[in-house]
Amino acid sequence: MNPLRILIADDHPIVRAGLVGLLSTQEGFQVVGEASSGLEAVQMADALRPNVVLMDLRMPGMDGTAATRAIRSRFPEVQVLVLTTYDTDTEIVRAIEAGAIGYLLKDVPREELYKAIYASAHGESVLSPPVAARLLGRMRSPSDESLSTRELEVLSLVAKGLSNKEIARELKISEATVKTHLLHTFGKLGVDDRTAAVTVALERGILRLES
Repeated sequence: MNPLRILIADDHPIVRAGLVGLLSTQEGFQVVGEASSGLEAVQMADALRPNVVLMDLRMPGMDGTAATRAIRSRFPEVQVLVLTTYDTDTEIVRAIEAGAIGYLLKDVPREELYKAIYASAHGESVLSPPVAARLLGRMRSPSDESLSTRELEVLSLVAKGLSNKEIARELKISEATVKTHLLHTFGKLGVDDRTAAVTVALERGILRLES
C-alpha cells in the first residue's frame, strides 16, 4: 500500500521541522514537501500532488484560507486539513467555506493528528472538539447579523480605549450617532456593554487587535 503523501504549509521553520519529525515516525506517511507561504503551498500542491496538505492559516502574502481555496478549485483530489492556533468563528468558517476538509488546533494530541490525516485523505471531515463546539455555538446563536462598516469602526475605536466623544471627533459624527451604533452593535452581539462587545467581537474574530 502506498504511503499517504503529505505537504506541510507553515511559515515557522521550527513548526515545520517538528511536524516532519513527528510524521516521519508514523508508518504509512510520507512528507513530500514543506511550504513557507500560501503561494508556495499552491505551487507545491501542483508539482507534488499530495494526498493531504496540512495548512496553517496566517502566512505572509497569500494566507492559508486563500491557498486552500486555490488548491481545492485547481486540484480537487488534494485534501486540505487546517492545523493552526487560531480558533475564532470567522477563521473557522472562512477555512471551511474555502474547502478545507478539517480544522485542527496545534495542541491536538499526536494520535488524533494521525487519525485526522488518514480520515482527511479518505474524504472524511475532521474538527477538533473546541472547533466543533464553536461552530455549534455559532449556529445556535440568536443573532447572526454582521456588523456594518461604521459599527466596526466605532467598535475598533472602543477597543483602543476611546470615549464616545473622542470617537465622534475621530469619525466626524455626533456623539448621539456613536451611541446609536454601539446600541446596534450590542444587540447584534448579544451583549450589554462596551467591554463585553469588544470581548465577544475578538472571540468571534470579527475584530482584531493591531499588533
